[in-house]
Amino acid sequence: MNVTQKFPVRFFVVTFLWSWCIWMPLVLAGKGCINIRPEILGTITVPVSMLAAFGPAAGAFFSLRTIEGKGAVVRYLKRFLDIRFGWKTWLIPAGIFLVTTFAAWITPEFFGCNRLSMLLPNIYIFPLYWLIMVFLGGGQEEIGWRGYILEHLETKFGTQTGSMLLSIIWAVWHIPLFLISGTSQNYMNFIGFMMLTFGYSFIFSWALRKSDNRPLAGMMVHGTANSFIPIFPILSMTAGAAQPRFWLWVSMTFAAGLIFMEISRREAINTISGK
Repeated sequence: MNVTQKFPVRFFVVTFLWSWCIWMPLVLAGKGCINIRPEILGTITVPVSMLAAFGPAAGAFFSLRTIEGKGAVVRYLKRFLDIRFGWKTWLIPAGIFLVTTFAAWITPEFFGCNRLSMLLPNIYIFPLYWLIMVFLGGGQEEIGWRGYILEHLETKFGTQTGSMLLSIIWAVWHIPLFLISGTSQNYMNFIGFMMLTFGYSFIFSWALRKSDNRPLAGMMVHGTANSFIPIFPILSMTAGAAQPRFWLWVSMTFAAGLIFMEISRREAINTISGK
Protein backbone atom coordinates (compact mmCIF):
# COMPACT_ATOMS: atom_id res chain seq x y z
CA MET A 1 0.00 0.00 0.00
CA ASN A 2 1.37 3.39 -1.01
CA VAL A 3 1.52 5.87 1.89
CA THR A 4 3.83 8.36 0.19
CA GLN A 5 1.05 10.01 -1.82
CA LYS A 6 -1.34 12.73 -0.63
CA PHE A 7 -3.11 11.95 2.64
CA PRO A 8 -6.43 10.22 1.73
CA VAL A 9 -9.01 12.57 3.29
CA ARG A 10 -11.52 10.91 0.94
CA PHE A 11 -11.32 7.80 3.13
CA PHE A 12 -13.03 9.61 6.01
CA VAL A 13 -15.61 11.25 3.72
CA VAL A 14 -16.72 7.94 2.21
CA THR A 15 -16.51 6.09 5.53
CA PHE A 16 -18.79 8.54 7.34
CA LEU A 17 -21.19 8.97 4.41
CA TRP A 18 -21.63 5.21 3.99
CA SER A 19 -22.18 4.46 7.66
CA TRP A 20 -24.16 7.51 8.73
CA CYS A 21 -26.49 7.38 5.70
CA ILE A 22 -27.29 3.73 6.45
CA TRP A 23 -27.77 4.36 10.17
CA MET A 24 -29.84 7.53 9.67
CA PRO A 25 -33.21 5.86 8.94
CA LEU A 26 -32.90 3.99 12.24
CA VAL A 27 -32.08 7.24 14.05
CA LEU A 28 -35.03 9.04 12.43
CA ALA A 29 -37.39 6.15 13.18
CA GLY A 30 -36.35 6.17 16.82
CA LYS A 31 -37.02 9.91 17.03
CA GLY A 32 -40.43 9.50 15.39
CA CYS A 33 -39.44 11.44 12.27
CA ILE A 34 -40.28 8.52 10.00
CA ASN A 35 -42.72 5.68 10.59
CA ILE A 36 -41.27 2.17 10.88
CA ARG A 37 -43.31 -0.34 12.84
CA PRO A 38 -41.54 -1.35 16.11
CA GLU A 39 -41.46 -5.05 15.21
CA ILE A 40 -39.82 -4.26 11.87
CA LEU A 41 -37.42 -1.80 13.45
CA GLY A 42 -36.34 -4.40 16.00
CA THR A 43 -35.78 -6.94 13.23
CA ILE A 44 -33.69 -4.74 10.93
CA THR A 45 -31.53 -2.90 13.49
CA VAL A 46 -28.82 -5.58 13.74
CA PRO A 47 -28.41 -6.36 9.99
CA VAL A 48 -28.54 -2.67 9.07
CA SER A 49 -25.89 -1.90 11.69
CA MET A 50 -23.69 -4.69 10.33
CA LEU A 51 -23.98 -3.23 6.83
CA ALA A 52 -23.21 0.27 8.12
CA ALA A 53 -20.08 -1.09 9.84
CA PHE A 54 -18.60 -1.73 6.38
CA GLY A 55 -18.17 2.03 6.02
CA PRO A 56 -14.41 1.95 6.77
CA ALA A 57 -14.02 -0.85 4.21
CA ALA A 58 -15.91 1.23 1.63
CA GLY A 59 -13.66 4.18 2.42
CA ALA A 60 -10.55 2.05 2.00
CA PHE A 61 -11.72 0.52 -1.29
CA PHE A 62 -12.71 3.89 -2.73
CA SER A 63 -9.40 5.46 -1.73
CA LEU A 64 -7.35 2.60 -3.11
CA ARG A 65 -9.20 2.58 -6.43
CA THR A 66 -9.13 6.34 -6.96
CA ILE A 67 -5.60 6.94 -5.69
CA GLU A 68 -3.66 3.83 -6.74
CA GLY A 69 -5.75 2.75 -9.70
CA LYS A 70 -7.12 -0.48 -11.11
CA GLY A 71 -6.08 -3.63 -9.26
CA ALA A 72 -5.21 -1.85 -6.01
CA VAL A 73 -8.25 -3.22 -4.16
CA VAL A 74 -7.50 -6.81 -5.21
CA ARG A 75 -3.86 -6.45 -4.16
CA TYR A 76 -4.99 -5.03 -0.84
CA LEU A 77 -7.49 -7.83 -0.17
CA LYS A 78 -4.85 -10.48 -0.91
CA ARG A 79 -3.00 -9.27 2.20
CA PHE A 80 -5.93 -10.56 4.30
CA LEU A 81 -5.18 -14.13 3.26
CA ASP A 82 -2.02 -14.25 5.38
CA ILE A 83 -2.83 -15.69 8.83
CA ARG A 84 0.72 -16.13 10.13
CA PHE A 85 0.12 -13.88 13.13
CA GLY A 86 2.27 -15.54 15.79
CA TRP A 87 1.09 -16.67 19.21
CA LYS A 88 1.42 -13.22 20.85
CA THR A 89 -1.13 -11.73 18.47
CA TRP A 90 -3.55 -14.57 19.13
CA LEU A 91 -3.22 -14.98 22.88
CA ILE A 92 -2.18 -11.71 24.54
CA PRO A 93 -5.09 -9.49 23.39
CA ALA A 94 -7.57 -12.34 23.88
CA GLY A 95 -6.28 -12.85 27.43
CA ILE A 96 -6.59 -9.14 28.21
CA PHE A 97 -10.13 -8.91 26.85
CA LEU A 98 -11.17 -12.05 28.71
CA VAL A 99 -9.78 -10.79 32.02
CA THR A 100 -11.10 -7.21 31.77
CA THR A 101 -14.57 -8.24 30.61
CA PHE A 102 -14.89 -11.00 33.21
CA ALA A 103 -13.59 -8.76 36.01
CA ALA A 104 -15.99 -5.95 35.07
CA TRP A 105 -18.86 -8.45 34.94
CA ILE A 106 -18.22 -10.26 38.24
CA THR A 107 -16.84 -7.52 40.53
CA PRO A 108 -20.11 -5.61 41.18
CA GLU A 109 -21.62 -8.82 42.56
CA PHE A 110 -19.30 -8.49 45.57
CA PHE A 111 -20.99 -5.16 46.30
CA GLY A 112 -24.56 -6.37 46.06
CA CYS A 113 -25.33 -6.04 42.35
CA ASN A 114 -27.39 -8.76 40.72
CA ARG A 115 -25.72 -11.01 38.18
CA LEU A 116 -26.28 -10.24 34.49
CA SER A 117 -26.98 -13.52 32.67
CA MET A 118 -25.11 -14.64 29.57
CA LEU A 119 -26.78 -13.41 26.38
CA LEU A 120 -25.80 -16.36 24.18
CA PRO A 121 -28.22 -19.33 24.16
CA ASN A 122 -25.34 -21.56 25.29
CA ILE A 123 -21.55 -21.52 25.42
CA TYR A 124 -21.23 -24.11 22.66
CA ILE A 125 -22.08 -21.63 19.93
CA PHE A 126 -19.22 -19.34 20.98
CA PRO A 127 -16.88 -20.43 18.11
CA LEU A 128 -19.57 -19.58 15.55
CA TYR A 129 -20.36 -16.32 17.33
CA TRP A 130 -16.64 -15.45 17.37
CA LEU A 131 -16.46 -15.91 13.59
CA ILE A 132 -19.51 -13.69 13.12
CA MET A 133 -17.89 -10.98 15.27
CA VAL A 134 -14.63 -11.18 13.28
CA PHE A 135 -16.26 -10.82 9.87
CA LEU A 136 -19.59 -9.09 10.52
CA GLY A 137 -19.82 -7.93 14.14
CA GLY A 138 -17.15 -5.26 14.32
CA GLY A 139 -14.10 -6.97 12.86
CA GLN A 140 -15.07 -5.78 9.38
CA GLU A 141 -14.37 -2.21 10.50
CA GLU A 142 -10.66 -3.08 10.60
CA ILE A 143 -10.56 -3.45 6.81
CA GLY A 144 -10.49 0.34 6.87
CA TRP A 145 -9.34 1.43 10.33
CA ARG A 146 -6.20 -0.53 11.19
CA GLY A 147 -5.95 -2.23 7.79
CA TYR A 148 -5.78 0.95 5.74
CA ILE A 149 -5.91 4.40 7.37
CA LEU A 150 -3.81 3.73 10.49
CA GLU A 151 -0.63 3.46 8.45
CA HIS A 152 -1.36 6.83 6.82
CA LEU A 153 -2.07 8.43 10.22
CA GLU A 154 1.10 7.00 11.75
CA THR A 155 3.19 8.13 8.79
CA LYS A 156 1.82 11.67 9.00
CA PHE A 157 1.53 12.12 12.79
CA GLY A 158 3.67 9.42 14.41
CA THR A 159 2.76 6.07 15.95
CA GLN A 160 1.24 7.27 19.24
CA THR A 161 -0.52 10.37 17.92
CA GLY A 162 -1.82 8.42 14.93
CA SER A 163 -3.48 5.84 17.20
CA MET A 164 -4.90 8.56 19.47
CA LEU A 165 -6.39 10.43 16.52
CA LEU A 166 -7.91 7.22 15.18
CA SER A 167 -9.44 6.45 18.59
CA ILE A 168 -11.22 9.84 18.55
CA ILE A 169 -12.39 9.49 14.94
CA TRP A 170 -13.52 5.94 15.62
CA ALA A 171 -15.60 7.06 18.62
CA VAL A 172 -17.19 9.94 16.70
CA TRP A 173 -18.05 7.59 13.82
CA HIS A 174 -20.20 5.59 16.29
CA ILE A 175 -22.36 8.60 17.29
CA PRO A 176 -25.51 7.51 15.37
CA LEU A 177 -25.56 4.26 17.35
CA PHE A 178 -26.00 6.26 20.56
CA LEU A 179 -29.28 7.53 19.09
CA ILE A 180 -30.67 4.15 17.99
CA SER A 181 -32.85 2.24 20.42
CA GLY A 182 -31.71 -1.33 21.07
CA THR A 183 -28.02 -0.80 20.37
CA SER A 184 -25.50 -1.26 23.17
CA GLN A 185 -24.22 2.29 22.64
CA ASN A 186 -27.71 3.59 23.46
CA TYR A 187 -26.99 2.63 27.10
CA MET A 188 -23.39 3.88 27.19
CA ASN A 189 -21.86 7.18 28.25
CA PHE A 190 -19.99 8.71 25.29
CA ILE A 191 -16.96 9.78 27.34
CA GLY A 192 -16.71 6.24 28.68
CA PHE A 193 -16.97 4.95 25.13
CA MET A 194 -14.07 7.19 24.09
CA MET A 195 -12.02 5.66 26.91
CA LEU A 196 -12.83 2.29 25.39
CA THR A 197 -11.81 3.25 21.85
CA PHE A 198 -8.57 4.75 23.20
CA GLY A 199 -7.66 1.52 24.97
CA TYR A 200 -8.72 -0.63 22.06
CA SER A 201 -6.80 1.49 19.54
CA PHE A 202 -3.45 0.93 21.23
CA ILE A 203 -4.07 -2.77 21.87
CA PHE A 204 -5.26 -3.36 18.29
CA SER A 205 -2.34 -1.37 16.86
CA TRP A 206 0.16 -3.33 18.95
CA ALA A 207 -1.36 -6.62 17.77
CA LEU A 208 -1.14 -5.48 14.17
CA ARG A 209 2.56 -4.69 14.52
CA LYS A 210 3.20 -8.03 16.25
CA SER A 211 1.62 -9.78 13.26
CA ASP A 212 4.04 -7.95 10.93
CA ASN A 213 1.16 -5.76 9.74
CA ARG A 214 -1.04 -8.61 8.52
CA PRO A 215 -4.42 -6.83 8.39
CA LEU A 216 -6.54 -9.89 9.19
CA ALA A 217 -4.99 -9.73 12.66
CA GLY A 218 -6.84 -6.46 13.28
CA MET A 219 -10.15 -8.08 12.34
CA MET A 220 -9.40 -11.07 14.55
CA VAL A 221 -8.48 -8.99 17.59
CA HIS A 222 -11.49 -6.66 17.20
CA GLY A 223 -13.87 -9.60 16.78
CA THR A 224 -12.37 -11.32 19.82
CA ALA A 225 -12.90 -8.23 21.97
CA ASN A 226 -16.56 -8.05 20.95
CA SER A 227 -17.17 -11.78 21.33
CA PHE A 228 -16.66 -11.84 25.12
CA ILE A 229 -19.33 -9.20 25.82
CA PRO A 230 -22.43 -11.44 25.55
CA ILE A 231 -20.75 -14.08 27.71
CA PHE A 232 -19.92 -11.58 30.44
CA PRO A 233 -22.46 -8.75 29.92
CA ILE A 234 -21.27 -5.39 31.14
CA LEU A 235 -24.39 -3.34 30.37
CA SER A 236 -27.74 -3.19 32.10
CA MET A 237 -30.13 -2.60 29.19
CA THR A 238 -32.24 -0.21 31.27
CA ALA A 239 -32.50 3.50 30.62
CA GLY A 240 -30.86 5.55 33.35
CA ALA A 241 -29.08 2.58 35.00
CA ALA A 242 -25.84 3.40 36.85
CA GLN A 243 -23.80 0.93 34.72
CA PRO A 244 -20.99 0.11 37.21
CA ARG A 245 -19.81 -2.78 35.03
CA PHE A 246 -19.47 -0.51 32.02
CA TRP A 247 -17.33 1.98 33.91
CA LEU A 248 -15.10 -0.76 35.30
CA TRP A 249 -14.75 -2.24 31.84
CA VAL A 250 -13.82 0.96 30.03
CA SER A 251 -11.48 2.02 32.86
CA MET A 252 -9.57 -1.25 32.73
CA THR A 253 -9.45 -1.14 28.94
CA PHE A 254 -8.22 2.46 29.04
CA ALA A 255 -5.49 1.48 31.53
CA ALA A 256 -4.49 -1.47 29.34
CA GLY A 257 -4.28 0.91 26.38
CA LEU A 258 -1.90 3.18 28.32
CA ILE A 259 0.30 0.18 29.07
CA PHE A 260 0.36 -0.85 25.41
CA MET A 261 1.06 2.72 24.39
CA GLU A 262 4.18 2.64 26.58
CA ILE A 263 5.15 -0.82 25.30
CA SER A 264 4.85 0.43 21.72
CA ARG A 265 6.95 3.50 22.55
CA ARG A 266 9.72 1.39 24.03
CA GLU A 267 9.64 -1.07 21.15
CA ALA A 268 9.98 1.82 18.71
CA ILE A 269 12.98 3.17 20.62
CA ASN A 270 14.60 -0.28 20.68
CA THR A 271 14.02 -0.66 16.94
CA ILE A 272 15.65 2.69 16.22
CA SER A 273 18.60 1.93 18.49
CA GLY A 274 18.99 -1.54 16.99
CA LYS A 275 18.42 -3.46 20.24
